[in-house]
Amino acid sequence: MSKPVSPSAALPIAHVVLRILIILNWVGGAAILALLVVMPNEQWIMSAFKLAPSPDAARVVMGLRAVAVLGLAVIPLNYGILKRLLAMVETVRAGDPFVAANASRLQAIAWALLTLQLLSIVIGTIGKAISSPAHPVDLDAGFSINGWLAVLLTFLLARVFAEGTLMRDDLAGTV
Repeated sequence: MSKPVSPSAALPIAHVVLRILIILNWVGGAAILALLVVMPNEQWIMSAFKLAPSPDAARVVMGLRAVAVLGLAVIPLNYGILKRLLAMVETVRAGDPFVAANASRLQAIAWALLTLQLLSIVIGTIGKAISSPAHPVDLDAGFSINGWLAVLLTFLLARVFAEGTLMRDDLAGTV
């Protein structure tokens, strides 16, 4: 076990921010679910987006519903990422971040980030498919170089943590 590190203001702040983000994630999920279940009325959606009844408008409504369903899939992914980050913050607070569990957590986070990037591409594709000059749809989704770099970095960091843990365990065994 490593010796405890000096207290840092960043750790309590990170702990609180992650807890708040977990709550906001669930609130966002509830809002999306409410939009899908409580207000599935096509007329309400058309008036909210100022769409005149037409085949084009019906396509936009179907696309927006599909995006909302995919938005629901994002909620558990975000929750998994946030809970694992919170657990990692706790190991840092305890003074022992280089443990196998953190390597495993980073690996799971990387897979979740990869899934989020793929979902973003699907959502962006839906947005482009339903958008027209009469009804433009801009979803701010699709390919993100920064998102893909984050995926690669997280996979790499997971491997670094795994190797660091093995090296530390080997060193502890030889001393």
